[in-house]
This record gives sequence, C-alpha cells and structure tokens, in this order.
Amino acid sequence: MPEDNHLSEKIERQARRIRKAERERPTLLAQTAYIGTLGLLFVLPVIGGAYLGQWLDGLASGYSIRWTTSLILVGVFVGAWNVYLFIRE
Repeated sequence: MPEDNHLSEKIERQARRIRKAERERPTLLAQTAYIGTLGLLFVLPVIGGAYLGQWLDGLASGYSIRWTTSLILVGVFVGAWNVYLFIRE
C-alpha cells in the first residue's frame, strides 16, 4: 500500500498548489495597472521622439520632417526595448 500513500500525497500536494494559485491570482486592478505601465513604457519614448524631432525640424530652414520621422522610429525601438526589459523581470 505504499503506492496508495504516494498517490494521496501527490494529490494533496497538487490540491495545495491549486488553492495557493487561486489565492494569489492577480486582481483586475493589478492587471490593469500592469497593462497601463506597459503602455506608458512604450508610448512615452515615441511621444518624446516626436516632440524633439518637431523642434529640431523647426530649427532647420524649409519644410522638413526628417528629424521627426527618425526620432519617432527611434522612440518605437526604445519603447519596445523598455517593454521587453519590463516583461523579462
């Protein structure tokens, strides 16, 4: 009967893990805050790049959007890297 004892221990251990997972499940507010943080980590570098690029294009003579476009793309890459690093932790 040691096999029965081993099986009952396994079942009890799994039941404890399930109860613990249900208690520690993130709430809707915690999930919303997490998603909001991810959004800010991505969007802020893009907006910063757009504003900086627009300012630099304003300093140049004539019609130019080179800095704006370039820095928006840099902002997208920086934002994606921020999100990657945040999720990895």
